[in-house]
Amino acid sequence: MTIRLTPENRAELYRQIFEVDQRGAAILEDLVRMFSKAAVTEGGIDAVLKTYHRMGQAEVVQHIIRQINRANNIDDQPQEQP
Repeated sequence: MTIRLTPENRAELYRQIFEVDQRGAAILEDLVRMFSKAAVTEGGIDAVLKTYHRMGQAEVVQHIIRQINRANNIDDQPQEQP
């Protein structure tokens, strides 16, 4: 049986796979460890290119986390302080 990914169930499926299922949680931790690296600050244009590459990798991990947060009704946008 195949589960269809729809806009209505997408966030909940991410939550079930990467938060509820302990195997998925372990995979997400591994992805965060592998692909969430700091910017490269030395090396001129090569540093910029490496940083852009790292940002692209981190964006995939952040997408997963945003979906989990959405399913848990957590607002990703920080609230402005008056």
